[in-house]
Amino acid sequence: MTTEVLDEALTPIQEKVKAIYLTVDDLKIAASILYNAYVDDPLFVDIFQAEKEGFESRLRSAIREELNAFWVAEQPMVGLFDESRLIGLACLTAPDAAFGAGRYWHWRLRMLLTAGLFGTKQMLEKEEKVRSLVPADNFHMLSFIAVHPDYQEHGLGHILLGAIDSIVDEDAKSEGVAVFVTVPKHRTFFNDDNYKVVGQLSLSHVNGDVMFRQKE
Repeated sequence: MTTEVLDEALTPIQEKVKAIYLTVDDLKIAASILYNAYVDDPLFVDIFQAEKEGFESRLRSAIREELNAFWVAEQPMVGLFDESRLIGLACLTAPDAAFGAGRYWHWRLRMLLTAGLFGTKQMLEKEEKVRSLVPADNFHMLSFIAVHPDYQEHGLGHILLGAIDSIVDEDAKSEGVAVFVTVPKHRTFFNDDNYKVVGQLSLSHVNGDVMFRQKE
């Protein structure tokens, strides 16, 4: 995937921040940022069985495999950079992606070996159930969004949302973008960008909202 500048955010706090597509060299740092963001997420705590030994290893492995699958499938992964430092990112699946139940066999095998059967099945089940509640046929799915802890509380999450909107708006096939939200404060975050709740979903022991932003 060609690296392309999507947006440049000029704010009093972070005037040098740019949103550009990730390269393969960014994936290791991206995995670290995502791990820190999702280690306490109720859904991932449940899926990867935090109460059992090896939780952190399973979560790290799953995130790494997800990012590798995104890269191989050439799915949109946009990062926020402070000069050359990656400080945030978002990962999307495009409307015509061969993800969900049809993910690549090698991804499934590697996930089974690293995250375990339960975690792999739960990841796939989550995606299919979320898709079933979205009132559209062709749309993007937001799988991950995170900002480095050192750069939080500066509005950078909203810059990432703006970059996501640009990706969706430029895709003629896409009707919008969906996300599954399990943390109450995150609902407000997405609602600020015109995401609307389109359904409730219970996965294992975790309840959440499926939110959808219709393309304008």
